[in-house]
Amino acid sequence: MEALFWQQRWQENKIGFHLDKVNPLLIQYVNRLQLAPGQQVFVPLSGKSHDLIWLAEQGYRVLANELSPVAVEAFFTENNLNPSQMQKGGLTFYQSGLITFVCGDFFKLIPPQMVNVAAVYDRAALVAMPEEMRAGYSKHLHLLCPTQPRLLVSLEYEQSKMAGPPFAVLEKEIRTVYADGFKLDCLQRNDVLAEHAHFAAKGLSALHESVYILHHLTTQ
Repeated sequence: MEALFWQQRWQENKIGFHLDKVNPLLIQYVNRLQLAPGQQVFVPLSGKSHDLIWLAEQGYRVLANELSPVAVEAFFTENNLNPSQMQKGGLTFYQSGLITFVCGDFFKLIPPQMVNVAAVYDRAALVAMPEEMRAGYSKHLHLLCPTQPRLLVSLEYEQSKMAGPPFAVLEKEIRTVYADGFKLDCLQRNDVLAEHAHFAAKGLSALHESVYILHHLTTQ
């Protein structure tokens, strides 16, 4: 999935993947990350998610990454925030209160930028990657956040009936490419097709949303 694809989706406002409210799964399960107030959560491929504001309102610091400047600018405009900006290493850093936004290619992020990250919240990143990119994404995430706990939301459906994104990523693959060195627990798995009529219109007969918590084996 080339960067140009996502740039065009945001420029053309084709953002059906954007959730217009705080993800209830985050509200329900954020405590499983065992964070203390003031600790930082990394949110890769965040778009302009309302989850970022909610996390900050709970007292957590947020480090979000998004490729599209359209999405980043929309986030700050829609939330009436006036961030400071800084360019570094081909990335643009925006800062407003507890929220730091890094606009640019996820694969350009480096470990020193993650030194304060205490946990990862992945709602839209893994499922945004086609199969051939998921191992590379997971490897780079592991480089950036090798031991931090992760809250992961994934989708399961019959991939032959609908082309992603979002893509179907089954638990078996998550264990293979995403959970190396981590204990993976499924917290919830529900059929949510009734809540997503546009997916049913594409021919899906089932759409399962799964939530996982991952803790590094050395922290168990």
